[in-house]
Amino acid sequence: MTEHSAITRDAPPEREQPALLPPVDVIEDSTGITLFADLPGVPKERLNLHLESDTLTIEGEMGLDMPKDMIATHAEVGMPRYRRVFTLSKELDTQKLSAEMKQGVLRIHIQKVEQAKPRRIQVNVG
Repeated sequence: MTEHSAITRDAPPEREQPALLPPVDVIEDSTGITLFADLPGVPKERLNLHLESDTLTIEGEMGLDMPKDMIATHAEVGMPRYRRVFTLSKELDTQKLSAEMKQGVLRIHIQKVEQAKPRRIQVNVG
């Protein structure tokens, strides 16, 4: 995984319940960054995105409800919660953030502030 100039991964965690760290891909282009977080089993109702100052927190709880008359004899997921915290760069405009969830993958796009976007400068002759 490579570091990107616009985001710092995994700010120090707060003291809370144990949680799984979901895998997250961060892609940066000239317009901003896009995060893809794998959150299998997390329904939209149990997903929480929180933005405070320059800190983005992704939290989700899996919807693995066991039928009443069944008991699990083996469970691979011991913690049904996901949590990941990112510290965002000042290059990002946190007012221009969009998020969507599709098939267990959360996509978050954060645009860069206008000053940080590359621009073409026209040269006049004469």
